[in-house]
Amino acid sequence: MANIILYSSTGCPYCEKMKNEFKEWGFEYEERNVTENPQFFEDLHEQGIFSTPVAFIDGEAFIGYRPNKMKKALGVTGDGASKATSNTTEVNEEVLFQEPTKEIFEEVYDFVTIGGGPAGASAAVYAARARLKTLIIDKSPTSGTLAITHKIANYPGVPGEVTGQELLQKMHIQAKDFGTTMIRSNVLNVDFSNEDIKLLELPEGTIKAKSVFIAVGAKAPGSKIKGEEEFTGRGVSYCSTCDAAFFKDRTVAVVGDTDEAVHEALALSKFAKEVNLLVPTNKLKGDTSADELKSIENITVLWNHRLKEIQGEKKVERIVVRDAEKNEITWEIDGVFLYLAGLKPGTDFLKDAVERDEEGYVNVDETLRTSVDGVFAGGDARRTPIKQAVISAADGCIAALGADQHVNKRKKMKAQYS
Repeated sequence: MANIILYSSTGCPYCEKMKNEFKEWGFEYEERNVTENPQFFEDLHEQGIFSTPVAFIDGEAFIGYRPNKMKKALGVTGDGASKATSNTTEVNEEVLFQEPTKEIFEEVYDFVTIGGGPAGASAAVYAARARLKTLIIDKSPTSGTLAITHKIANYPGVPGEVTGQELLQKMHIQAKDFGTTMIRSNVLNVDFSNEDIKLLELPEGTIKAKSVFIAVGAKAPGSKIKGEEEFTGRGVSYCSTCDAAFFKDRTVAVVGDTDEAVHEALALSKFAKEVNLLVPTNKLKGDTSADELKSIENITVLWNHRLKEIQGEKKVERIVVRDAEKNEITWEIDGVFLYLAGLKPGTDFLKDAVERDEEGYVNVDETLRTSVDGVFAGGDARRTPIKQAVISAADGCIAALGADQHVNKRKKMKAQYS
């Protein structure tokens, strides 16, 4: 039997999930709650870990909620998995999303959504329920912005906390239950020149559609910061709510130029000895202001400071920063909280098929119609005041009802009430 030590914290939903996994798999474990016993905090600190949950399985550390990796380490097969794990997105997506077949390329779909995130999945639910022959195309259903989100607690109608994958899985299942077909592939090119049938070129063939929804989402244009991945959970964090207590009386850097970065710096100032907010440019995004930080003694705002590298041995110890004078300097630091903006819509494949702005966002009207009749865009593919899953899902609804109007040549949109 494996020797399992689980470091948890009070109020941590993923700690509870991890405990349930071990029980369902039939493994006993020793729990060490860092909230109840400060010594356990120090135990993790000594090993360069600044996050919970952490499971040590025969001495190997699994930082964060990693059920599939733990199953592999414990030799747990599908039959021994817990009900929660056997229903994870990773398992179900393999069933929901199929490889493109010859029959799919022979069809003429009423509605095709490019992207299976909250916008695309919501659109598919409404379109399929309106009896449109519906198809979702997604190149990687488990790696979109929502799918990789660690925790969601504010999605309407979903009480408690869920992972982005869990929420997205529910959307995909709902869309499939209404009759949506889902395939895993990549749209290479589009041809919207025909008024009646739009063509979507995949590596495997060409999809034909009467209406199209561009719901590709957005992604960071560049690669991760050097050292970011290596030290995630070992001083690199993306959530002050989860990890701030680990940095009590320590020095941290918050990196970003968004409203989120400002609020996280405030939250961290209640724990950390010193908080340095590194803003890559000379101003914050949108209407965000740093004025409320001026009265906080342990917060320093550093304009035109860019994080270049995160360094250390077993944990974060230093960061390399390029300052306002473009000098590279090295600072001793205990933790780095990253909230970098710069998401870019993944619309380059569209070329000039529809009108886009200078940053690649698709131009749409109030009902999400693009410059081409029968083609809609929403979610992170269009410019929105704020990026939220619920906004993307609402866009999906509007686009699907617009597609239903287009395909059935209705004079106006037909709402779904029952």
